[in-house]
Amino acid sequence: MQRRNALKLIAASAYSISAAGILAACSEKKAEFRGVDITGADYARDLPLTDHNGQPRHIKDFAGKVVVVFFGYTQCPDVCPTSLQELVEVKQLLGKDGDRLQGIFVTVDPERDTPEMLKAYMANFDPTFLALHGTPEQLAAVAKDFKIYYKKVDGKTPTSYTMDHSAGSYVYDTAGRLRVYNRYGSGAQALASDVKTLLAEAG
Repeated sequence: MQRRNALKLIAASAYSISAAGILAACSEKKAEFRGVDITGADYARDLPLTDHNGQPRHIKDFAGKVVVVFFGYTQCPDVCPTSLQELVEVKQLLGKDGDRLQGIFVTVDPERDTPEMLKAYMANFDPTFLALHGTPEQLAAVAKDFKIYYKKVDGKTPTSYTMDHSAGSYVYDTAGRLRVYNRYGSGAQALASDVKTLLAEAG
């Protein structure tokens, strides 16, 4: 009889442990994103560039905010203004949490995009968004770390060239960790959903 009771106790304990494990797994539910989940990625670690106000910047400067990084150039005819306008929409969709979003535009055209031009360009979208620039060497290093592509395409005159470049946004959580890659064309609703998820995660 004692042995039978002991077996019952062991079985009950095992069930309790199993149930507790299931509950723990449920409580640690993985965040679901509409963009590409790249949590734990070992690239795009930092942005050691200068903003349009002349201040050196790093991802850690924006602790407490969700950071969205996009690469482009001010004379881009379509992809860049569309992406930045979507980011403005995302901020509006966040409502009172809009101030917890930091938009960052990195120019791949340091030859023409002066700090003054970048500041004026960002003012067309949202004055709180920052544009970053660097030397050609600094840009090349950052592009390599972010695994992005950019290339100068000659125009009819020396100054009428265009820039081919990767399109898409990198999204960092409030602790400065890379979490999501949002493909160009996904739309403001999808990006806003992912930003909300990261803000909710931070509390």
